Amino acid sequence: MSIQPSFALPTSAIPEYWYNLAHAFPEPMPPPLHPGTREPVTPEDMRVLFPDNLIEQEMCQDEYIKIPEEVRDIYALWRPTPLLRAIRLEKALNTPAHIYYKYEGVSPAGSHKPNSAVPQAYYNKQAGIKRLATETGAGQWGSSLAMACQLFGLECIVYMVRVSFNQKPYRKLLMQTWGATVHASPSCETDYGRKVLEDDPNSSGSLGIAISEAIEDTVKNPGTKYALGSVLNHVCMHQSVIGQESIEQMALAGEEPDIIIGCVGGGSNFAGMAFPFIGRNLKEGRSCRIIAVEPSSCPTITAGELKYDFGDTAEMTPLLMMYSLGHDFIPPSIHAGGLRYHGMAPMVSHARKLNLIEAVSYPQEQIFESAVLFARTEGLLPAPEPAHAIRAVIEEATKAKETGEKKVILFNLCGNGMLDLAAYDKYLSGALKG
Repeated sequence: MSIQPSFALPTSAIPEYWYNLAHAFPEPMPPPLHPGTREPVTPEDMRVLFPDNLIEQEMCQDEYIKIPEEVRDIYALWRPTPLLRAIRLEKALNTPAHIYYKYEGVSPAGSHKPNSAVPQAYYNKQAGIKRLATETGAGQWGSSLAMACQLFGLECIVYMVRVSFNQKPYRKLLMQTWGATVHASPSCETDYGRKVLEDDPNSSGSLGIAISEAIEDTVKNPGTKYALGSVLNHVCMHQSVIGQESIEQMALAGEEPDIIIGCVGGGSNFAGMAFPFIGRNLKEGRSCRIIAVEPSSCPTITAGELKYDFGDTAEMTPLLMMYSLGHDFIPPSIHAGGLRYHGMAPMVSHARKLNLIEAVSYPQEQIFESAVLFARTEGLLPAPEPAHAIRAVIEEATKAKETGEKKVILFNLCGNGMLDLAAYDKYLSGALKG
């Protein structure tokens, strides 16, 4: 009988610090630019959107930032998350590769997103803020921030990309259960939303549009700040608890990863897993391959241009140096709503520019084929987003079979798919294309 190995850490092993890859880059990142002056943004420029404590983190170059005990106490509701070896998937693939996955779907919201939602709500509470506005794609970030705001007594307003609002009604209900107000974006709640609907009454929306609405809401409502679930430096840093725990758990397993794989949309879960390993590569001269996986219908890194671009459609955000398909790009209505973003986190983009990571893309049908194989071997139903990582894992494991090399592969299963069953229904019935 084969038993699935699981490598658990005690609650006391929750990281005490967030890791900041910006400290380790051999070449500094280009600064964000003010949308009007095109000069580097200052803390004062950012105060309309964020409290001072998060602005300080966004601009910080320190290697480690202390995690407040109040945040670690809430992390303990689900952290440390399990790391498991996928021996049944290995057997199905008949591969000599050892496949491990870090499972972030055990959080109350079912994904990695609370790793940043909780500290963002905490820091806004500390700054005296009463209300947070945000956007969400597939709903994982919106539900995570709704939960965090409930825990800290903040009001939460979420602009949910319309295609996901319609495809994933239970994500909306989860947010509402935690007390959030949820609007389908583009909405009639903002001037920009009304303009988009006037131009296209059937607009499926995009994260860029939803960001514009959330920012307009923030600017117009006193006592409100904006919370972002991906892309920015402080978000990537909050997620670093994933990779830090994984390093310790792989040591418990007695193995060292040859390949790290994660899906990318805005970049947060990928950064959380990959950045501590990239830091080790740079500091210790290791050669672990790190692969970012994205949908071929929204191929930001693999087909986008590295340039300064807006993070939103209405051109309200600072200009970020990032791989981008253009801030007015409207992705197809794929079910991996969390990956439907035109731009990539500046830190992930910088890592790609410096050839510290690789990038690949796959079509939706291949993604669900891999997700179903994983569910049928390992039992866990992955969300469509991490199913992209699973596709790349299968390809790397197949290469190992062809060469006879034993490769150790680690990937981030960043969310469960229990609220994505409509997408699986379409795939299993043959109605899912693209």
